[in-house]
Amino acid sequence: MAKVSVYNMEGKEVDTIDLDDAVFGVEVNEHLVHMAVVQQLANKRQGTQKARTRSEVRGGGRKPWRQKGTGHARQGSIRAPQWTGGGVVFAPVPRDYSFKMNKKEKRAALKSALSSKVLENKIVVVDELKLDEIKTKEFAKVMDNLKVEKALVVLEDDNKNVVASAKNIPTVKTASTATINVYDILKYNTLVLTKDAAESIQEVYA
Repeated sequence: MAKVSVYNMEGKEVDTIDLDDAVFGVEVNEHLVHMAVVQQLANKRQGTQKARTRSEVRGGGRKPWRQKGTGHARQGSIRAPQWTGGGVVFAPVPRDYSFKMNKKEKRAALKSALSSKVLENKIVVVDELKLDEIKTKEFAKVMDNLKVEKALVVLEDDNKNVVASAKNIPTVKTASTATINVYDILKYNTLVLTKDAAESIQEVYA
């Protein structure tokens, strides 16, 4: 088991925690991690882009000039793709980009992402994160104490003051143990977990 230091909000080491190898010490499967990221980005896509083909553009029903004898190349419609204002060849149409991954693959990808943070020493465990009021300045001070900048902060309970205080910091994102995902874990340099969140993740994914 990996032994990680536990810090308080002042950035002082107060304890240690053992992270279960079944969740934080698995062999990193880069293929599954890549698949999970691609899936998440694909599922986010709206897929609503649309352009008109030659059959959908207004006009062009009449042949612009006779077939022979004009000196021009033959043309059948002024709405053919080579004309200004014509339709688009192989125009994009609304579609669904999403695809599915098996539950076991998703779990394995998440464990791989968590394990990669442990291997890189990019995981910080805090004994608790609590603020009496919504104060971005106070939250930023906690991040400075922990010496982290671009971080994903995972909370166990619905701590509204901490979530609201972190909203105005562009380099920080908060998540609950139920909403963590591979893309966010990899996107942010450091993974900050409360002690309760770390224990909860181990219970769910072990």
